[in-house]
Amino acid sequence: MFRIRGIQLALHASFLLLLAYVGWEGWRDGGWEGAAWSVAIIGAFFTCVVLHELGHCFTAMHFGIGVRRILLMPIGGMAEFDSIPREPPRELLMTLAGPAVNFAIAALLWVIVRSPGRWAFSSYEANAVGFAHTLLHWNLLMGTFNLVPVFPMDGGRIFRALLATRLPYLRATFWAATVGKVLAVIAALVAIFWFHAYLTAVLFAFIFFAGETEYRAVKRREIEDAHWREVMVRFYATPPPEPPPLLTTP
Repeated sequence: MFRIRGIQLALHASFLLLLAYVGWEGWRDGGWEGAAWSVAIIGAFFTCVVLHELGHCFTAMHFGIGVRRILLMPIGGMAEFDSIPREPPRELLMTLAGPAVNFAIAALLWVIVRSPGRWAFSSYEANAVGFAHTLLHWNLLMGTFNLVPVFPMDGGRIFRALLATRLPYLRATFWAATVGKVLAVIAALVAIFWFHAYLTAVLFAFIFFAGETEYRAVKRREIEDAHWREVMVRFYATPPPEPPPLLTTP
């Protein structure tokens, strides 16, 4: 699409299908005005998603980490980085920046919601306050949901960063992924047997496998780093320092 401070913003092909579906549902309920309103709502929501990801990206760039792109999909957004910092304070700040943006947006929208007066966009059942109220709840939900301590949510990385202050990075990832997988299994069982929400259970299954994927990826990087360190030591070892010149007596 375009770039924001050098960060490419890209749309997955399935995102266009989402816009078409939302527009169609809006048209069925309220004609062209309903279609425009529905697309505007989903557009505003994903604008908040982009701002969330930019929070991650700008913090990463502050630490000198390259950002490849932000990819928008029907299920949300994903920022692609050249690397993830292994220093717990940096990973913690970089991860917290996303939900912090959502809570900041929610605070701004709360001011709008609490202000007197309504500014109707049209005769349709929408007004500026109602629009802001909807976005306020979405941002609170987005920020809070991302703090759940499971991968691939921000909460999983925050939990890992906190553990990494006491444990090796790989071990911290293992425990963060394990806790996330246990929570995902419990939530999936509750969704199936208590609420009969099978699609929600599929979401928790995705979270389960995301935790395993994160651990395997970190483990693979650890093995590769160890291999290349061994190669560097074996073939490119730093030569010993030059011995001091021999002392001679006159």
